[in-house]
Parts: sequence; structure tokens; C-alpha cells
Amino acid sequence: MSQLSTVRGSCELPLLDMTIGQYFEQVCRSHPHRPALVSCHQDVRWTYAELGQRVDAFAAGLLALGLNKGERVGIWAPNCWEWLVTQYATAKAGLILVTINPAYRMSELEYALNKVGCKALVVVPQHKSSDYLDILCRLAPELASATPGRLSTSRLPALRALITLGEKHYPGCLRFEDVPGLATPEHYQLLEAISSTLACDEPVNIQFTSGTTGAPKGATLSHRNILNNGRFVGDAIGLRPDDRLCTPVPLYHCFGMVMANLGCLTHAACVVYPSAAFDALALLRAVETEKCSALFGVPTMFISVLEHPEFARFDLHTLRTGIMAGSPCPVELMRQVIERMHMHEVTIAYGMTETSPVSFQSNTGDSIERRVTTVGQVQPHLEVKIVDDSGDIVTRGTPGQLCTKGYAVMLGYWEDADTTKQVLRDGWMHTGDLATLDEQGYCNIVGRIKDMVIRGGENIYPREIEEFLYRHPAIQDVQIVGVPDLRFGEELCACIITRPGCSISAEDVRSFCAGQIAHFKIPRYVRVVDAFPTTVSGKVQKFMLRQTAAAELGLVDETTA
Repeated sequence: MSQLSTVRGSCELPLLDMTIGQYFEQVCRSHPHRPALVSCHQDVRWTYAELGQRVDAFAAGLLALGLNKGERVGIWAPNCWEWLVTQYATAKAGLILVTINPAYRMSELEYALNKVGCKALVVVPQHKSSDYLDILCRLAPELASATPGRLSTSRLPALRALITLGEKHYPGCLRFEDVPGLATPEHYQLLEAISSTLACDEPVNIQFTSGTTGAPKGATLSHRNILNNGRFVGDAIGLRPDDRLCTPVPLYHCFGMVMANLGCLTHAACVVYPSAAFDALALLRAVETEKCSALFGVPTMFISVLEHPEFARFDLHTLRTGIMAGSPCPVELMRQVIERMHMHEVTIAYGMTETSPVSFQSNTGDSIERRVTTVGQVQPHLEVKIVDDSGDIVTRGTPGQLCTKGYAVMLGYWEDADTTKQVLRDGWMHTGDLATLDEQGYCNIVGRIKDMVIRGGENIYPREIEEFLYRHPAIQDVQIVGVPDLRFGEELCACIITRPGCSISAEDVRSFCAGQIAHFKIPRYVRVVDAFPTTVSGKVQKFMLRQTAAAELGLVDETTA
């Protein structure tokens, strides 16, 4: 009888039954003089003792603002030292950190803040071409006359405090650096009291995932979820206290805040932010200057680094290990990362926000072939099964839906019991991914049940964009599909049926989206069609739309060529 597609991870090492704040305090006490953080673009380098002082001061300041245990604090900013301080401070104060994609624009931000009822928002006023404060002023014009910390606005009814990064004062806002000064000795005592009563299974983080029904869902994660996942990810790459992990991936995502930040914390290692947002030259400088031994990134980041015209002048010999994740890795890219970047122990990881995120990861000793044709083996304390449409476990090598169970599975989607029940049944998270397991327990992701598009490591759900484009007066119907792209893996193509007497161009679509949805969700291609291919029951056949669009655009899918 053939072996079934089910596998359990090792339980040899017990789970950490601690909160993030408790573990953070433990590391600060046991490794006070070890480097904890380097933020290259901000010229900041702190030991664990120094970071601990900053975290306690900001946490006490948040309590002084009147924030109570269980309330939500959002952060809308690129990578910076303030991000890490906010992450640990909210965890210690019993607050729930809501991580908001810096690429979000007005409609997405408004939805996210209101969905979870954010009481405070930490925000960078401007970054690159984005004016975040201008967006907030348009959403909340009451800011102009508000008392800092006592905002009252109709469109964001829960929001009370805006905390801005940087030295400049803004009307109605508090500066990040001023928040600690609000705390009295009583607030520090309150912080200690709250920290001692927190449980590891309480929520600590809400991460928004793009929704298949048009609205993002708030995956709610506990201390236990993400602290342990960061630890096991670090174990898998052989992270040590003397390591420095270069982190160009965004902190708003699990890759940054869990796999990097908490991966370093659980190994008393140092996290290094080379720049506010990904910059290949800044990454190269950081690795050389800080003598980084580990590096995280999505494949497109590694490609940009290897192709950089100044690549050859940097000494990267200190690199040893790391993770490449977010989208499939071509075998030639893996070879170059190992040979030219000296990352002989680089691993591949797979997961999803709802599983904290990593459930499979390759081993540092796996062959290159294993590391590019599979996503490795199941992580500790997790159980995986692959099932058919009836829910029966399939045999090894047979494709089916991958389901995950164990400590890493989210608590649920915030205030969305119905959607939670659709994917979380009897403790099993139904991922929506099609996968196979081989005889040795290595997993291969072979497709997606849902029509998710992965563009350069960003998961994009077409329905969310379709719902937005339906607002355009010239659009009668629209279908978003992914088409092949050599650099990003996939790009978005909007297939549009216009209303009678109307016309629309690609530029019209892009202009309509600009400033309203994240840049990576804006379709690169636009096709105007008379009708969509459908089944007998009327369901749109997206696979046919993809094939036709790719053919008409002259695009070749390398994975099937």
C-alpha cells in the first residue's frame, strides 16, 4: 500500500510557552552587551540593553496615552529602528500590533484601520514619493485642530493618536521621540504589572492578507505563534548569537517581523536593516560593512544584487546562510547565490501569514536540486496532510490541497468568524495551495486552487483588484489574471468588458488606480474584450484568459517552456 501524504515535524525541542515580552526581557538580561540592532540608513546601533531601555520607555508612553490591554496599534512605515521598538513595546504592553503595508493607499488604509479599530497609528510622514501624512489628513481633516492624542474623526472613529517618525512637529500628532516623555513612574509600574499577566496564547499581531472576496482579512497571530516560528526558522538556518542578519525584506510582512526580527531575538543575534526599503547597493554596503553572515530576500532581490554594476567590488565572504522565499527560485539563481555570494547554507522556506508563516523549510545541508525543486520538510511541532476534494488524504506524489495543523496556525481572522470557518476546520488550516509530498517528506508546491498571483514575492488576490476596478464608470466587468514575467515571475493583466458606448485604455486604468491601491496591484497590461470564456454553468475560465492574454502579449512562461 502506498504511503499517505501526511507528515509530522519533530517534537524533540519543546515549544516556548512565553510571551514575546518575557522572552525579550530574558535576552536583554542574559546578553546585555551583544549587538541587537543596526539600522544603517539611520546610523543606529544598539545592544540588547540599549534596545531594552528604548522599548520599555516607549511601551510606558503608550500606556500614558491611555491605551489598554488588547487595543490595536497600527504601524505604517518602512524599515527603521522605530519599527522594532514598536513591535516589542506593544508586545510588552499587551497591545496588538497591526502591520500595514507601506504601499497601501487611501481606500486600503481606511479599511484596515476601521476593520480592527486601531486606537493609535505610528506613521512615517513621507517616504520616497509617498506622502502618508497627506493621505491621513484627507481621511481625517480634523487633525488640523486636534489635540495630540485626542483625535476624533468621522471616517476613522476608533483612532485617537497619530505618532509620527522624525523630528518635525505636525498638527494633531505626537512625535515618536516625545511618547516616552509622557510616562510617569506609575506607568512603568503598570507596564510591569501588565507584562506579568499576559499569556502566550493571547493575540499580539494582526497582519492583513489580500482577500479573495474583495476585502483584506486580518490574520490574528499570538505570541506563541510567531515567537516559536521565528525560533524554528532561525534554527533551520543555523543562526547563532554572533550572527548578523541583513534584512532588506519589509517588516510589515511575516518575512521581516517574524522570520528576521524574532528569528534574531530567539537566537540573541543582531538584525541589520540596510535601508528603509530595498536597495541593492545599500544591501551590498551593509553586508560588507557590518560583516553580515546571513541574508533574507525574495528571488527578485537576489537577482537585483547579483546584477548590480558594482557587485564585484564588495567583499561578501562573511555571508554563510539565509533564506530565499516568496516565490519559486530558479536553479541558476540558487547556484549564483551560493557561488558568488558565498551563501552555501541558504535555504528555501514556504508558508503563509495564517501559519505564522513558515511550515516547510529546506535544510542547510540539502542539495541544490532539493532546494529549488521543493520547499523542504515540515517544521517542528507541525502536522501536514494533503487532501483531495473530498477531504481524503492522497498518496505520496499525488497533488492535493495542503493543510497545516499545530502551534503556528493563526487564532483566526479578526472579527470574521465565517471566513475563518471556511479555511480553519478541526484545527487544520486549508491553505488553498496544491502540493505533493515525496517519499522522504519533501514538499513541492505545484499550483494554487485560488487564483492568487505572486508578483516578485507579493501575494496578490485578483478579486480585491476587480472589486476596486468595478468602481470605474466605463467598466462593466473585469477579470484580473497573472501572466508570465521574466523578472517578477508574474505580472497583472486586466481583462475588461466596457459598458456600451464607453472605451478605456491602459493609461486610464493605471490613472484610476494611482494613489488608491498599492503600486504592485496596479495592472501592467490591459486587454479590452467582448466576452469572457465560461463554463456551462457560467463560471469564468481564468486559465483560458491567462493563456490568451499571454499569447496575445507574446509572453512565455519559463516554467512550462
